[in-house]
Amino acid sequence: MSGQDRRPYLTELHLHTVASPCAELEMLPPLIVERALEIGLQLLAVTDHHCAENVQAVIDAAQGSKLRVLPGMEVQTREEAHLVALFDQVEQALAWQEVVYEYLPLMANEPKVLGSQLVVDGEGEFLRFNERLLLASTDLSVEQVVAGIHQLGGLAIAAHIDRQAYSLLTNLGFIPPDLPLDAVELSRHVEPSAWLLRHGSGIAWPVVCSSDAHRLGEIRPAMRLWMDEPTVAGIKQALQNSDRDIELL
Repeated sequence: MSGQDRRPYLTELHLHTVASPCAELEMLPPLIVERALEIGLQLLAVTDHHCAENVQAVIDAAQGSKLRVLPGMEVQTREEAHLVALFDQVEQALAWQEVVYEYLPLMANEPKVLGSQLVVDGEGEFLRFNERLLLASTDLSVEQVVAGIHQLGGLAIAAHIDRQAYSLLTNLGFIPPDLPLDAVELSRHVEPSAWLLRHGSGIAWPVVCSSDAHRLGEIRPAMRLWMDEPTVAGIKQALQNSDRDIELL
């Protein structure tokens, strides 16, 4: 495809389902898809904490609609920084989950303290609990996480760098200039242009904006990407031409 085939996609690349213990129980696949279509989203990534087990359910819930769903994951590094991984195929995300589990503490989740971690189907029906402790740091460095995501063909994005917690920029005080991130992300809590005017002088990576939604009402159109197609390759192309192909909303 050529650049003439580019068209805008209303995009959200960071969202949690009930597999994340911090997400509300309303974050079920059919309700997520219903909300996404209601607000006009065309591309959505599912990025639960250290888990890709509900990705297929959201894909199933979106089948037959105009919404494209990408597999993803939010990973917490040993520096307690969050990175978002994006893939094209569910198999890639599940392979990444296997890697992450090798470096995640082998501890049980405490639902009464942290919340339940539910694996569901495309209709939102309960299948099982994920009993691993997902809200914990892995023993993977930032560099290892980025390299591992890239090795599996994914994109690596530094999550919510504007936040005071679990932010690569806050936790390290800077973003290593040689870190091969594909992008950095601003959260829904800041106005992108104002934040970049104050803090963006050292940001050398493309900037995206996502909602990091844990509730249905938090899902919103975060940005518009101009792409040939709504795939990892399409997103990467938009990132490489960010001045032209990314509109933060």
